[in-house]
Amino acid sequence: MSHTPHELAEEFPEKAALMSDLKQSDAHFAKLSEEYHEVNRAVHRAETNVEPVSEQAESELRKTRAALKDEIWGILSKA
Repeated sequence: MSHTPHELAEEFPEKAALMSDLKQSDAHFAKLSEEYHEVNRAVHRAETNVEPVSEQAESELRKTRAALKDEIWGILSKA
């Protein structure tokens, strides 16, 4: 298990400028990006025991993060 935050700019470094543009021009993308950021931080806090949660809750957070990442990638790959 990695305790490294999975920030979008690190996940998709080649798309950093596009993500910045989309956050300004696409309200849906901006909302997804913000939701990803919130869930990602919650996963990181759980993994590092800053805010411990049950294994099931942590697993659900990871699944949510993965689903958001997939949706974000879908938008980025079409833009």
